Amino acid sequence: MFRFDVVVRYSEIGEDGHITAPAVLDLMQDCCIFHSEEIGVGVDFLRKADRAWVLSSWNVVFSRYPKMGERLTVSTWPYDFKRFLGSRNFKVEDAHGNVVAWADSLWTYLDTQSLVPARVPEEIRERYVLEPRYQAGQGKPGCPADGAEDSVKARKIQIPKEMEAKDPIRVGKFFIDTNRHMNNGKYVMLAEEYLPSGFKVGKLRAEYKKAAVLADLICPKVKQESGRVVVSLENEAGEPYAAVEFGEDK
Repeated sequence: MFRFDVVVRYSEIGEDGHITAPAVLDLMQDCCIFHSEEIGVGVDFLRKADRAWVLSSWNVVFSRYPKMGERLTVSTWPYDFKRFLGSRNFKVEDAHGNVVAWADSLWTYLDTQSLVPARVPEEIRERYVLEPRYQAGQGKPGCPADGAEDSVKARKIQIPKEMEAKDPIRVGKFFIDTNRHMNNGKYVMLAEEYLPSGFKVGKLRAEYKKAAVLADLICPKVKQESGRVVVSLENEAGEPYAAVEFGEDK
């Protein structure tokens, strides 16, 4: 397991003074990057091999949103490799050891030249130490449990048939990461804009289909249902880049 300690910064909070959901995802993404860097298979290693880990899906459960200045510990570990796929858990704990958020994620090992999935080589597999998959609750106080297991089993997001189209958004430089694609967290950040006022996210799922690149046009479609908001981020032909589902914390 790899972990690092952080303090919730002003730049990570919303108008209520608490860390935002996209900021929590950024912490998790930073944690797995730091993990790979520490064991020698990080960004530069992958770039030289024309490879990259591309996120296929997030399943995230939130217990609470810490305030600015709170100290947090972010942890991550892989629990499975299959052919070109890697599965990884994340956990965010407060200063008392309470789990404030956790996630299950699926990643695809990609050939960046052909854009085709590639088998994860033994050289990389042997660098990581596999640990058991996270189980919701695990007897710890403050750990989100109710309904959490269901949220990580279903990776496919059911897209409603009738959705409301929103104004298109052009992908700018701010959205692009080292893979020259729109960063995973930016899709969630865009999708969050369509949440109704007062909607507190208790669960979040994101499914990634196609990477948007600089200057692409993203056409959002939104469906609000009882306790659920689904946002489909599509190209001009109606093909999805990503889908994000927000579940309300009641």
